[in-house]
Amino acid sequence: MHIMKFQLAINLERLDDSDDMQEVARHTLEMVQMADQGGFNIVWAAEHHAIEMTIAPDPFQLLAWWGTHTSNIRLGTAVVNAAYWHPIKLAGEAAMADLISGGRLEFGIGSGAYQREFDRMHPGLKQTDSWRYMHEMLPAVKALWQGDYEHNGEFWSFPLSTSVPKPLQQPHPPIWAAARAPITYEFAVQNQINILSWPFTRPMAEAETYRQRLDDAMANNPGAPRPVFAMMRHTAVYDSKDEWMVPVRAVQRVLSQFENLYKNLGDVKNGFPASIDLKDLENREEYSPTMLQENLMFGTPDEVIGKLKQYEALGVDEFTYYASMGLGRKEQRRSLELFINEVMPAFA
Repeated sequence: MHIMKFQLAINLERLDDSDDMQEVARHTLEMVQMADQGGFNIVWAAEHHAIEMTIAPDPFQLLAWWGTHTSNIRLGTAVVNAAYWHPIKLAGEAAMADLISGGRLEFGIGSGAYQREFDRMHPGLKQTDSWRYMHEMLPAVKALWQGDYEHNGEFWSFPLSTSVPKPLQQPHPPIWAAARAPITYEFAVQNQINILSWPFTRPMAEAETYRQRLDDAMANNPGAPRPVFAMMRHTAVYDSKDEWMVPVRAVQRVLSQFENLYKNLGDVKNGFPASIDLKDLENREEYSPTMLQENLMFGTPDEVIGKLKQYEALGVDEFTYYASMGLGRKEQRRSLELFINEVMPAFA
């Protein structure tokens, strides 16, 4: 019988500059420690630059910090952006994180989200082309982890070189990719890469689409082992049903900033994206309160168990609890506490 496992995705996040940075950092670590003690399998750190809603200039630094203060939880990057790295540096930094955490690294790689970031970190590169960097980066990093390797590629070239140090996990740490497009599912199945999927705020049909893409990729590659299939949703568990608007309001605020970044409107002051009025969006129905409440992992413990059973039935191996969405820190801690004490036992 397959038992669903749980992962935590958490960011240092600030919605405005009145928020104390040390408080933000302390809160994140407390959440990671709760997840560690509560039996979560993996915690994920992102990579983002110059935006306060996801403060993560180097995910390996976050993982090294969290790893020092936890004992069991595995430590993952969700995800490093291949286009911002050099293969030798990425291989070495990842291996170092694996070494100092006692072999707990989960290596997640992807092709970025916001054009705004590419305009700063890799000017001239379109987000839609960045998957090509990932496809060149990954085999190079794996080869460097094994030993001496020279590379002559489209984006990088270097003479004979190796990763120093080598990862503790052999032949290499588990590899994950953020997967939405069919091409990424194909690449993942062909290369034994686990899948991180995220249906945003869309309905269950979106989740079913990703499952279908995995099935199609498996059918196209007979004999390939099935990757671990993880799916992320914004999550908030609360004590009573009448609290349902609290996380909805929080996530609406964050999503209105997220839309600004996605549409690359450029209205960002000192790292804080302006909120777009959700009423003005063509895709505004994606943000209606009842729809957010229904599609996201929001609810009382019983409601959340019911929703999670649907993901379990869909064949999701690991559910990613996305904690960061502008919710108050007290509410975030209560939510995680309820999830660990009242939701997870239903899947033990």
